[in-house]
Amino acid sequence: MCGISGIMTADGAGVDQSALRRMTDRIAHRGPDGEGFFWGAGVALGHRRLVILDESGGVQPMYGADDQVVISYNGEIYNFQTLRRELELLGHTFKTDHSDTETLLHAYLEWGRDCVHRLRGMFAFAIWDNRTGELMLARDRLGIKPLYYGTLPDGTFLFASELKALLTHPGLPRKLRLDALEDYLALGYVPDPKTIIDGVEKLAPGHTLVRRKGQRHAVPERYWAPDVTTPHAKENDASEFLERLEEAVKMRMVADVPLGAFLSGGLDSSTVVGLMSRNSAEPVETCAIGSEDPAYDESGFAQLAADHFHTHHRLRLSSPEDGFLLKCMADVYDEPFADLSALPTYRVCALAREKVKVALSGDGGDELFAGYRRYRFHMAEEGLRSMLPLGLRRPLFGTLARLYPKMDWAPQFLRAKSTFDALARSSVEAYFQSVSKTPDRDRVRLQSAKMKMRLAGYHPHDRFKEIADEVKGAHALSVVQYIDFMTYLPGDILTKVDRASMAHSLEVRVPVLDHKFVEWGLRFDPDARIHDGEGKAIFKNAVRGFLPDEIIDRPKRGFDVPAVNWLRHELVPELEKLTNSERLLDSGLIDRRGLRRMVDEHVKGERDHHTTLWSLLMLDGSLEQLDLDTAA
Repeated sequence: MCGISGIMTADGAGVDQSALRRMTDRIAHRGPDGEGFFWGAGVALGHRRLVILDESGGVQPMYGADDQVVISYNGEIYNFQTLRRELELLGHTFKTDHSDTETLLHAYLEWGRDCVHRLRGMFAFAIWDNRTGELMLARDRLGIKPLYYGTLPDGTFLFASELKALLTHPGLPRKLRLDALEDYLALGYVPDPKTIIDGVEKLAPGHTLVRRKGQRHAVPERYWAPDVTTPHAKENDASEFLERLEEAVKMRMVADVPLGAFLSGGLDSSTVVGLMSRNSAEPVETCAIGSEDPAYDESGFAQLAADHFHTHHRLRLSSPEDGFLLKCMADVYDEPFADLSALPTYRVCALAREKVKVALSGDGGDELFAGYRRYRFHMAEEGLRSMLPLGLRRPLFGTLARLYPKMDWAPQFLRAKSTFDALARSSVEAYFQSVSKTPDRDRVRLQSAKMKMRLAGYHPHDRFKEIADEVKGAHALSVVQYIDFMTYLPGDILTKVDRASMAHSLEVRVPVLDHKFVEWGLRFDPDARIHDGEGKAIFKNAVRGFLPDEIIDRPKRGFDVPAVNWLRHELVPELEKLTNSERLLDSGLIDRRGLRRMVDEHVKGERDHHTTLWSLLMLDGSLEQLDLDTAA
């Protein structure tokens, strides 16, 4: 795993070498084992290396075609050995013993931009082709590896693995992007391709971008998207499940450095660890983060899986002191990022790095096989929504939603306000509300008159609607899964793991998100993904007998922390600082009285606003880190 960076001037003038060195140094944590640079006419590439394969032969930037083509690459190509044999038969000669970087470079030389279709892995790379005067950027299909880019006022083009690298360039404008801020307040992350900075974007998953010499603008092109519209067979055989996932796991066990896994004791991580154990001569190194709060502690399930597969398991416990890690989260994530599980993820990455340099995770199973509770609720609501047209539902259930009290303290079956609200909306609008950290009614309380005016009617669910339109006619469950593949998975889950792991110079591999396995999994009938009201039915049936029943049948829980209590006790001083934050409030975008009321309601136990307040704490830290211009 590595960090990449680059600069391309608009007029072919020489690149400011000190600027590129600063950019590359800023992401040294992504590659502490070495650095390298390519200096060309109007183009320069930087690289920070984390050695995983071929220590002596994989130095970057790497050159080919008589030094006319050069690559800076972050990631792992798991089928590089197969590709290498194919390229050798086509006449290519290799200098290294087993470098996937060299294989990727030769793949480009043979197939050009179409090389991305042949890659199986996680990657973000830049290739400068002096023969054509083109700079090609590419990002893997699912968005496991990040890539940011932007253009300066003078036309200079910048790119890097993390936003913090671009921010070192003095010419980069730092203007707050207001619709991205509203997206963040709703979702807890800024969805691709936006960033919180106007004029800087993320290259979206499954996209390439080609920038030519003298060109001031380039449009990304999509080369892959998950297929959720192909008709599904009514009967699916899940007998191949373990075989196909095991292939993906085995491909990700190739490394020249110590390798281990995260083990939460959930279905996904336990299955990955079990398959690793089946293919390892030595006990697998596993680690987990538990909690001092018994209501949030799942370490017993992790230990159960570790005992079952005879791993070498290590455990650490989180505590209220972890809440103060929020002060360093702004530097880790750059953009505001409010997923509470970022804290235990950061801790488990630090724990893993004590023993290994590569770790496998189970991320992606819930998105692929419909494991989240919200999918079950959404489909139940869809049945009710289908009984009445929206024109009747909106006034009827909208009125009930306004009249019904908000009872955060009550048992789940009495919390009907959210259900009435969902039934008053379209399918996509309702799903958006179900995933929102801050629902519309609370977000409006926080918006100042200035922010409402500047938003000019914009609503973050607009992006969800655009994505849903791409798969119009698909099964209702497939539509919301597709939305998650385009937003939540790359914007939240994979961002969380990439930044937390790279902060500790740890490479994390994600076998469940092998694109071949994803394509196979999406062919299952959606009605089989949720069966008899139970999500992830295909997954559970496939691993019955491989995992202990206690793990398969346990209730679904997130990788969470007791922030609701922290924000009523240990972190109350932080909330008080928030209500007087010059960074957050002097912009005039957040209503002071609305924020004050929200803090008081939460601390007194009248309402549960912990997700919104955590989002605002993270936003405050990011605004300090980014030093953005928030003026109109």
